[in-house]
Amino acid sequence: MTLKTFVLRMSKLLTLTLFLFVLTFSLPVSTAARASSTTAYLQNECLKVPVNQFVGSLTTTLDIIRDVTSVISNFGNIFGDSRLTNAITDCLDLLDFSADELSWSMSASQNPNGKHNSTGDLSSDLRTWLSAALVNQDTCIEGLDGSSSILKGLVSGGLNQITSSVQQLLRSVNPRTTSKSSEGGFSGSKSGNNDQFPSWVKHEDRKLLVLNGVTPNVIVAADGTGNFTKIMDAVTAAPDYSMHRHIIYIKKGVYNEYVDIKKKKWNLMMVGEGMGATVITGDRNFIDGSTTFRSATFAVSGRGFIARDITFENTAGPSKHQAVALRSDSDLSVLFRCEIKSYQDSLYTHTMRQFYRECRVSGTVDFIFGDAAAVFQNCQILARKGLPNQKNTITAHGRKDPSQPTGYSFQFCNISADIDLLPYVNSTYTYLGRPWKNYSRTIIMQSHMSNAIRPEGWLEWNGNVYLDTLYYGEYINYGPGAGLGRRVKWPGYHMMNDSTQASNFTVANFIEGNLWLPSTGVRYTAGLQV
Repeated sequence: MTLKTFVLRMSKLLTLTLFLFVLTFSLPVSTAARASSTTAYLQNECLKVPVNQFVGSLTTTLDIIRDVTSVISNFGNIFGDSRLTNAITDCLDLLDFSADELSWSMSASQNPNGKHNSTGDLSSDLRTWLSAALVNQDTCIEGLDGSSSILKGLVSGGLNQITSSVQQLLRSVNPRTTSKSSEGGFSGSKSGNNDQFPSWVKHEDRKLLVLNGVTPNVIVAADGTGNFTKIMDAVTAAPDYSMHRHIIYIKKGVYNEYVDIKKKKWNLMMVGEGMGATVITGDRNFIDGSTTFRSATFAVSGRGFIARDITFENTAGPSKHQAVALRSDSDLSVLFRCEIKSYQDSLYTHTMRQFYRECRVSGTVDFIFGDAAAVFQNCQILARKGLPNQKNTITAHGRKDPSQPTGYSFQFCNISADIDLLPYVNSTYTYLGRPWKNYSRTIIMQSHMSNAIRPEGWLEWNGNVYLDTLYYGEYINYGPGAGLGRRVKWPGYHMMNDSTQASNFTVANFIEGNLWLPSTGVRYTAGLQV
């Protein structure tokens, strides 16, 4: 290289460097600072890997989802095999859920201040959505297990690849490091900054659940005195991706129909006239050809769902096995003064963050199950009389990876026998739960347990499986069924004596309730104190 060439190249490099320097400092200070702050937060506080690596992995996983979806779509409807047809429909819906959840994660990681960062806590949002995306493939396979089709063999490799990739993504997100716990109870108001509300929440929405009356957008009435006679017609007519609360008032009556609130129906609120007065009922079940996922009388996946004063039931009966009354994949959802009633698998808390207040949930086998992060507060949990010699298990939580922020927390609840079981409490064994998946997690605290609960408290799923990896805990419970002297001695079972440990499973810390529950208007206790 000649001296002249060297000088020319150095001159060009100096000019380019000077240009970039001027360009950087000519940006508005707020823009440059915001970009720097966002990158620093993502890489130092939220993610364990560079943002571009995280986004690249999301993109690759989305490509695999599209490939598997294409294979399943080619099967279409299978004439004469309703269970397989249902399983195929389930898989397509579930993969669509996963694609959305990964897309939300990508959008939020690239723009933490955007609308997809729904609580103001990016780490919590990412871990919630990725955890949900981890669950969906398993649910697809579980549906295919009930059929004799070759489809499972064709797609299981791709589904497992998606699951493995999502596990790595989930493990690359740091857990929340700061506590937002509060010991207060809220009733439609919030202490702190209002900018932590979800972006779609309007001020006038915040007291909807504590008002004596609401002004609905539409009225459903079985007797024809409303805008619709069918609930599903009102749901279909509701706006998509609404940033405002859309209220459907359902007059008293029995609505024999299947309601499926799809993922694009955001911020729906359904208000009935009371448990036992407004009743949504169906009888789909496993024995008659439904998958567990598809058996739900009422299903909701649109985010921000609220229900008040409604009964959801499945009347298939104990001999029909899995028969879901309510299934939820709705993030940041609330059920207030609602009844969920069936036998096996009554309430399917499939994924996401959910809150139940003053509800009544009843059933027999695994009647609260799924892999959501769900808190039940001031609820009645009632075991029913099932098949002869059948054991009752209240919960079957399905966490499969220790990085998932999911589990069940029951606080200030009354756990006892329903009226039909009362004469048989001594002969029908009822347990608090059993481990459906490897890292099943359920905590019961500050609750009453009747004599319906067995002294052992908890039941094995299959021998010693998962007993060392599950996390079951009890904290300051009372009543004849709450004695700890004869409880199981599993490695994963914990008698909690430390309030600091128990506080991890409160509304404020477990589902970040202080960031979104005040907007719903439902009363809740954030910490351990009322």
